[in-house]
Amino acid sequence: MKLESGQPESPSLVIDGQHASRVDQPPDGWRLWWLAIRPKTLTISVAPVVAGSALALADTGGLDPRPFAASLLGALAIQAGTNLYNDVGDAVRGGDQPLRQGPPRVTALGWATPERVRRAALVSFALAALVGLYLVWLGGWPIIALGLASLLAGWAYSSGPKPIAYTPSGEAFVIAFFGIGAVGGTYYLQTLSLTGQSIMVGIAIGAVAAAVLLANNYRDMEADRLAGRRTLAIRAGIEASKAVYGMLLLASVGLLASPLGPKGGWLCLGALPFALWLILKFATSPRGPAFNAILASTARFQLLLAGLLAVGVLL
Repeated sequence: MKLESGQPESPSLVIDGQHASRVDQPPDGWRLWWLAIRPKTLTISVAPVVAGSALALADTGGLDPRPFAASLLGALAIQAGTNLYNDVGDAVRGGDQPLRQGPPRVTALGWATPERVRRAALVSFALAALVGLYLVWLGGWPIIALGLASLLAGWAYSSGPKPIAYTPSGEAFVIAFFGIGAVGGTYYLQTLSLTGQSIMVGIAIGAVAAAVLLANNYRDMEADRLAGRRTLAIRAGIEASKAVYGMLLLASVGLLASPLGPKGGWLCLGALPFALWLILKFATSPRGPAFNAILASTARFQLLLAGLLAVGVLL
């Protein structure tokens, strides 16, 4: 809860099993920034790189570890920068309302100033741009276009006159950049080509990332309404959001395991029980802090799916 002054009313918060003051005794050093970049969501950047690299290895019979490592580092840097900009953007715009049920945000709680968090986001994007120079040297102008678009989208997600996070377009943005762009870009760096299957895999992996975002926005519907957001969860409503979440997970498995999917994609059927369990949890759990676990489990499901795909195509 917050007082009229905007300062937290509750004096303490439990982090890693210990009580820490929201303002007077915030986590410091690496713990502060580790919390700020939202580590449980970083796998959303890892899964598409794993999937795209596995496809490239299956198609070419070889894998260059240099673009793999650089792609992974660049994707993580963009994800961290996007999360940091979202942290400060929501705080400045009043998006982190008292009703919000998610993990603590360092700017809204006064643990770091907006300027400090914004500088940290710029450092993350600068690292991504630096890694991108090497990837451009490997892949040429298509990587320039993808890299610039990714950096711009990461900024526009929570900044600018009409942030993407405040519209129903967030899930489509995630599929485009954390699915098609990330998988396709990784595949292209290994093969200097793009195939229909790499795009299909990108859509499937991106669909799960979109489900992560939907779970986040479904949890915070009341707080988001007060902040002026019109997310897909708000526009669709409670029952339709449950259906969309289920369709995103089932579509991801279906695309990868279908006859049109990559060879060995049938192994992704092994993730189906996990998907059905998540769909049931989403449909029956009350909105609130319980959805933090569902959100994290959905991110793990995406990584599991990418891992099963990698094993399947290599077999």
